[in-house]
Amino acid sequence: MRILLVEDDKKLAASLTEALSMQLYTVDCLGDGESGWAQAQALTYDLILLDITLPKLNGLQLCQRLRHRGFSGPILMLTARDTSLDKVMGLDSGADAYMVKPFNLQELLAQIRALLRRGQAGASAGILRWGELSLDPSSYEVMYDRNPIRLTPKEFALMEAFLRYGKRVLSRAAILEQVWPLEEVPEENTLKTYIKNLRAKLKAAGAPKDLIETVHGVGYRLKSSEK
Repeated sequence: MRILLVEDDKKLAASLTEALSMQLYTVDCLGDGESGWAQAQALTYDLILLDITLPKLNGLQLCQRLRHRGFSGPILMLTARDTSLDKVMGLDSGADAYMVKPFNLQELLAQIRALLRRGQAGASAGILRWGELSLDPSSYEVMYDRNPIRLTPKEFALMEAFLRYGKRVLSRAAILEQVWPLEEVPEENTLKTYIKNLRAKLKAAGAPKDLIETVHGVGYRLKSSEK
């Protein structure tokens, strides 16, 4: 799971980053709203954690911009202001939850877990598509132009990751984070074998052999002409 933390209090940002990392989340931390906005466009995040009083672009404005541009993942706002109006403004801007500083760390972590579970349930509800390729997370069915593709659990997780990233490049680190648990990190050749087998199964179902293309030195992605 990858979390974007946008917080200008350096001490709080460092402690939250450490606490979230200990929970095995991958955390990217920025100190102002404009940098947070740019980062949110560059990578896919499972949850965004925002302070309201940010420099350059405040948390309310950033939240609104994210929602207007299609970010549907959970957003949790942090603020030192504890009034009903502030909470209403935060939720109306598109936030899913609101916590007031100083907060209990365990309560914050519990809220994050709850939001991530809710986000995963919502993301899994719809069929993912890329041209003639479709994947149904709820039934574990994968099709290419009405031809079913039988995948192993790891191949299915890998295919789902590609579909969720779309034309963005999936680095090896991102693949490992999303498909393999930490205690089962594969060797480089193992990952290449999975990619090779997945390509072969896609080709057998009628997909172009380069539907999953290699971006040398970076990672893999779905070929953009298929969308």
